[in-house]
Amino acid sequence: MRAGRARLPWAARGLIVCAASGALWCAAPALLDPPGVEWGVLVPLAALYAICEFAPRCPLMGHKVPGNMGAFFPVLLTGVFLLPPAAAALVPLPGALIGRVEPRHAAARRAWHAAQLALAAWASAQVCALIDGSLSLPAQGTGPGPGSAAFVPGFPALLVAAAAAALTFCAVVTTLDGAVLVAAERCALRAAWRGQFQRSAAPQLLHGLVGLMMAVLWRSPYGPAAAFFVLLPMYICCWVFAQYHRERGAHQSTIRALVQAVDIKDRYTRGHSERVGRASALIARELGMDDERTEALRFAGILHDVGKLGVPTRLLRKEGPLTPEERRVIELHPEYGHEVVRGIGFLEEARAAILHHHERLDGSGYPYGLVGAEIPEFARVVAVADAFDAMTSTRSYRRARPVGSAVAELKRCAGTQFDPRMVTALSRALDRREWSPAVTADRTGGNVPMARANAERAEPARWVADGSESRRSEADGAPADATLKAEEANAGRPPA
Repeated sequence: MRAGRARLPWAARGLIVCAASGALWCAAPALLDPPGVEWGVLVPLAALYAICEFAPRCPLMGHKVPGNMGAFFPVLLTGVFLLPPAAAALVPLPGALIGRVEPRHAAARRAWHAAQLALAAWASAQVCALIDGSLSLPAQGTGPGPGSAAFVPGFPALLVAAAAAALTFCAVVTTLDGAVLVAAERCALRAAWRGQFQRSAAPQLLHGLVGLMMAVLWRSPYGPAAAFFVLLPMYICCWVFAQYHRERGAHQSTIRALVQAVDIKDRYTRGHSERVGRASALIARELGMDDERTEALRFAGILHDVGKLGVPTRLLRKEGPLTPEERRVIELHPEYGHEVVRGIGFLEEARAAILHHHERLDGSGYPYGLVGAEIPEFARVVAVADAFDAMTSTRSYRRARPVGSAVAELKRCAGTQFDPRMVTALSRALDRREWSPAVTADRTGGNVPMARANAERAEPARWVADGSESRRSEADGAPADATLKAEEANAGRPPA
């Protein structure tokens, strides 16, 4: 079955059903007692949020806005401050059910999004009411004066309720986000929840303040029309998110251009870079790295061999054995790669991994022979991901190793070549996620070099964790215990 049509895991289905049932239970009092609902507040807020969710672009600048970015959560928090909990839970439902989602499992995504926001709004309204019922805003039309709760000296106390409601909203959303990652993506608990609340708390507090401003203006003598003026800062927030999204797109385009250049020059390992980036991200999440570092590490994995752009193409495509001088030239590719990305600001932390991904814990790697903890953390991650993909990729002259066999080989080399912590993290990640082995076409267009053919006939491929092709194993950092002995011999090299 193709990945795009893969079934949603049963755990995720159960979680969605439970969340949807909980949301309906929370909203039931409002649905069962329509006369008790202030529809003049609920309907405009629900319509406004639906428009915000459905808007495909930020019209002022014409840039696409990333879905589910949360820039319009203040509309939901306005409902929290103006409506009872059951009615507040109804505000996000129309927008979430018709909003833009990824095509894969679209119905399930919409149901989940609606249930998640309804539960968050209901919980926030409950907390706001529990703090102090007297903080409720006055009915529309009450003018400013001594009798107006929105303008009495106790008004600053509303900030306490607003902060509590916003943090509750944040806690519910991030908790449910983590739960669905565990159920649908089989992420580790620590990786799913780590840092989510801390990263979201500050934006949600700002959303709470904006929502409170809308609620106060809504109840002012000027009515809902005045509240809509608060949409201006929300629109600015939308524009900022669009700019950020555009910048991320530019970063991705830069990465793709560099990788494509490497693939054109060294077609033999086409697709290898993307898979190393994916494996690096798996390790990062298992280690509990935050999203920013995980993304930086993925970039490092994708670009780990970008230095091959500085290596003569004739060496990358050479079929015979490499001379010592040619080997030394190829061993310069980490330093070339470091220079290529030196001026790219968003790759700052990735540079160390590009430079040091051929270092080994025992100090026998290159370019500087670093030992143990001297090797940057990113480089130790990429080294494991690089070797893993090399072992699990099929070539025209040998079969790929099964994932379990490749992991066993990584564990065997842990402590000398690889960081045991990174190997363990990859192993745990692969226990929960399926890895699709790669089939890479030989760059000769299907003609297997004689040395490789002889090696394949002489001895089944004893491919071990060197992270590179045996043809260039020494140049690409293969240790003495990680080579294809028969292939080395047939290629005219002395066995390691």
